[in-house]
Amino acid sequence: MARLKKWTGYALIAFVAFYLLTQPESAAGVIQTGVGGLMSAAESLSRFVNTLGA
Repeated sequence: MARLKKWTGYALIAFVAFYLLTQPESAAGVIQTGVGGLMSAAESLSRFVNTLGA
């Protein structure tokens, strides 16, 4: 089972590297979307915490 996890991790890393090298614009768009989602979640959490303190 540990070998399967290890090889799955290697395959995932290889896929990500291949994707970054063959489609850099698309990969950048995926990263921008992810970062935008994280920023939105952080802003919402900040608003929630500030509302609790008010």
